[in-house]
Amino acid sequence: MTRILTCINCPMGCELTVEVEGDKVISVSGNNCKRGEIYAESEIAHPARTVTTTVISAEGRPVPVKTAEPIPKDMIFECTAAIKAAEVHLPVSVGQVIIDDLLGTGSRVTVTRSVR
Repeated sequence: MTRILTCINCPMGCELTVEVEGDKVISVSGNNCKRGEIYAESEIAHPARTVTTTVISAEGRPVPVKTAEPIPKDMIFECTAAIKAAEVHLPVSVGQVIIDDLLGTGSRVTVTRSVR
């Protein structure tokens, strides 16, 4: 089976043509660098995404956050709900960890903008 993917590892956004048998990548073409091939193999075997959202602080102000590491794509909605349920007290600083291990994914959730 052939799958067409857009590589998201750099701003080039290469259109990848990926030949797949089951969960195994047979070939990748269209990539301008090795990262495209690595992305295609990862996307076929274990698709993952970085999640960005906001958490409402105990003081009522929104705090922008993101997962520090990509999480499994099939857990995005469950993880987003867990992030939204997190309790955050101001002030917070960029890079501050608000969740150490998001639902067992190994990903931390960090603040992306300081809020006082």
